[in-house]
Amino acid sequence: MQNVIAETETKMKKAIDALKKDLTGIRTGRANPALLDHIKVNYYGADVPLKQIASIGVPEPRMMVITPFDKSAAAEISKAIQASDLGINPQQDGGVIRLVLPEPSEERRKELVKVIKKEGEQSKVSLRNIRREARESKTLTEDDLKTMDKKIQELTDKFSKEIDSLLASKEKEIMEV
Repeated sequence: MQNVIAETETKMKKAIDALKKDLTGIRTGRANPALLDHIKVNYYGADVPLKQIASIGVPEPRMMVITPFDKSAAAEISKAIQASDLGINPQQDGGVIRLVLPEPSEERRKELVKVIKKEGEQSKVSLRNIRREARESKTLTEDDLKTMDKKIQELTDKFSKEIDSLLASKEKEIMEV
């Protein structure tokens, strides 16, 4: 019974971690290097994650500076950023690339809030699926099943509240002007 509970908790933690990763990729108007995590750059014929070929700095709240380790990669990095879904136009200044994040409009911020709520709901569905899988464990007696059921419900409630708090803080960050 304990191993089923521990395994369930581990799976739920992974669902929360996946949500956190997804939320960091959502642009709030503040510069955050995590926005560039999904960008791959064509570097000598191979698609390489941006972080592996450049350093990313945040000198101001609305600006990121990308410094390629190899200056000849700057043009490819700019192309990759333009081709991405970020909607940011990179400004190349010698070997350095500057990304100025525009302030999102009120309408765009509301759209982003809908997106994060959808992400949160998907995470809650994941939690419920994990709970259902744990309840379907056939190796337990009826008494153990009732005890385990209660503990798993407590875990589900705990992680559900964590999702709500993550969404609330992200929503606050998005709506901040």
